[in-house]
Amino acid sequence: MNKLRNFNLPWWLSVGPALLVLCFFMVLPIAIIFSYSLMQADPHGGVVHAFSTDAYLRFLFERDWDDVLQFDLSYFTIFLRSIALAAATTLLCLAISFPAAYYIAGQPPARRNVLLLLITIPFWANLLVRTYCWVLILRDSGLVNTWLGLAGWISSPLPLMYTNGAILIGLVYAYLPFMALPIYATLEKTDWRLINASRDLYANPLQTMRRIVLPLARPGIIAGSIMVFIPSLGAVIAPDLLGGGRKLMIGSLIQLQFSASRNWPFGAANAVILLVFVLLLLYLWRRRGGNTTGAW
Repeated sequence: MNKLRNFNLPWWLSVGPALLVLCFFMVLPIAIIFSYSLMQADPHGGVVHAFSTDAYLRFLFERDWDDVLQFDLSYFTIFLRSIALAAATTLLCLAISFPAAYYIAGQPPARRNVLLLLITIPFWANLLVRTYCWVLILRDSGLVNTWLGLAGWISSPLPLMYTNGAILIGLVYAYLPFMALPIYATLEKTDWRLINASRDLYANPLQTMRRIVLPLARPGIIAGSIMVFIPSLGAVIAPDLLGGGRKLMIGSLIQLQFSASRNWPFGAANAVILLVFVLLLLYLWRRRGGNTTGAW
């Protein structure tokens, strides 16, 4: 037994499989996308193996009929819309998930398990099916407009579909559990005697929440925010179904370039720009001393 305990694998043999998986499934695809972004587009799809930076120029410029570059903010606007919707999704998910997670963490174990089951039930159905259900709810003849019409509150259907609001609803619904579960996992470990002690020391509920609960929940809030914000940036299904192609997000734009537009370099360039933006955000957060512990 002592010989087995003292047996150590060579570092390359213990770390090698993990490095191989990371290189094959992460580094290699990113390298391929980056190389495609620096090539020329083939009109029939794919790329022409010739160096070109036109894909990156197209993000902010458009060539006119005599090949002169003109400033164009169309794609940059899509990028800003994606950031705004992802940020709004994160804030709404936090506003909904934190009270729910705090309530669930304070319940007896049996009731807690039932409530957690209700949160995870959406994972049992396909995301495409769940998002399409919102089409049936928000369209002109959907449940919302039908009920409002029967109540006499509206005389004509409200334009709920194909708006930023409809996309936001779809994103919040899709990614809400990714915020609630990390916050619950953090609050579930809370020593509730700290909260009782703050009340005994005459702290009001707002002071208890700010000084005790929020610092303890900070790791879960940060983890949940990252898990919601980053996938929301590259979301495709909600913008396509609920935006109807009128309100593109960066994920939809990338998918469109690789499919209908057949401009692989431009689609790859958008993917690289999105990746660099996310990495830059994480870097700036770390530079400011970002961590998952400490007080607010």
